[in-house]
Amino acid sequence: MPRQTVLVIDDEENMRHMLKTMLEKTNYSVQCAGDGIEALQCMAETGFDYILCDIKMPNMDGMAFLEKAVKRHPEKTYIMMSAYGTVKTALEAIKKGAYDYISKPFKPDEVFLTLRKAEERERLKKENLRLKTRINEIEKQHSFGNIIARSEAMAQVLELVKKVAEHKTTVLITGESGTGKELIARAIHSNGPRSSEALVNINCGGIPENLIESELFGYKKGAFTDAVKDKPGRFEEADKGTIFLDEIGELPFSLQVKLLRVLQEEEITPLGGVGSRKIDVRVVVATSKDLRKEVEEGRFREDLYYRINVLTVHLPPLRTRKGDVSLLTGYFIDIFNKKLNKKVEAPSSEAMSILIGYHWPGNVRELENVMERAVLLSTGRLITPKELPSSLTRNSGFPQDFDSLETLSIKKASKRLQRNLIEKALKATSGNRTQSAKLLEISRPMLISKIKEYGL
Repeated sequence: MPRQTVLVIDDEENMRHMLKTMLEKTNYSVQCAGDGIEALQCMAETGFDYILCDIKMPNMDGMAFLEKAVKRHPEKTYIMMSAYGTVKTALEAIKKGAYDYISKPFKPDEVFLTLRKAEERERLKKENLRLKTRINEIEKQHSFGNIIARSEAMAQVLELVKKVAEHKTTVLITGESGTGKELIARAIHSNGPRSSEALVNINCGGIPENLIESELFGYKKGAFTDAVKDKPGRFEEADKGTIFLDEIGELPFSLQVKLLRVLQEEEITPLGGVGSRKIDVRVVVATSKDLRKEVEEGRFREDLYYRINVLTVHLPPLRTRKGDVSLLTGYFIDIFNKKLNKKVEAPSSEAMSILIGYHWPGNVRELENVMERAVLLSTGRLITPKELPSSLTRNSGFPQDFDSLETLSIKKASKRLQRNLIEKALKATSGNRTQSAKLLEISRPMLISKIKEYGL
């Protein structure tokens, strides 16, 4: 390991010699300077880990040196020394960028202790930087925009999103309710060339049928009774940007042909208007319905279906990507700790087993709601099965299974519960014994032994 380097700055030769001899005995590499001007020259030529500087010196005193040195080398560690020091002087030095202050005369142990503290501070700074770098790497691997995932299925989705974001191609996002279709739309917009322009969201199923045309395309004054002035539609608001049409399958059949024309001609006609207006809009649509089935049953226009289905991004349900459950759980715990001013660390192994084994019909949105409830109700550092909704724990074996045991034998009941837990852990990890052992908080050999014992 290379020796730590120290620059000693003092106008007294005896003090420089004493500090140099003392520090070199403890394996520091030491260089000396007689005043602030000489010290700045030394620092321009050589990098030092620590600077020990007297305050009262000729030519350029310690405070003047500190002010100039911190501007040029802010990352260095400065320790000031003085025989004329006061609390006021020490505070002034620290305000100017010094790490610490030593009053003369001092004992050797005081210098060594201060340097050791400075070394520990530097070590922690480097460790924090390393951890931040590692966290950023992990976030890059497991997130894209606000989408958190590590499963292979979602990795393929995110790779596709990165590719389509660069182009104006119409994108159809499919998937069950709660899988995060709006997040995908935002990621497509924010990672493409239109990110500085507007992203306009509209839920086609949330607007009454008699209002949706004017909402989409706008209207002219006098188009209907309450139209007292011109009003631009959402497509016009999204000009040069992106429009996200959520639940496109709910769009009334009568409006589907008008939307088709907008997509084909890239122009809109406001309600009550006589002329059309060109627009430049990137269109992203989403649905939880099976549009092909809707077409077959005559509820969705076939020509519009093919026009919006240029490129499909399908979001798999959460129940098929169990690996994302633990990642999302940690993500939501962090969010709700801040929101609710709590200090929950993680789910217990029992609670995590329940979360992984649950089928999540509401997908990520349901998991988010469950974690907000759990963090709110938690009274300790871990979330336990007690903080989870009964819909999750009802079929998990916690704790309702105890009520249905046909024996009062603790030994027999314990074996039954162990078998139940091992079965659930193996199911949750698709048979991965190493991961199952971690969930169960037992060793892998112990798990293998139990699997044989219970004939699993």
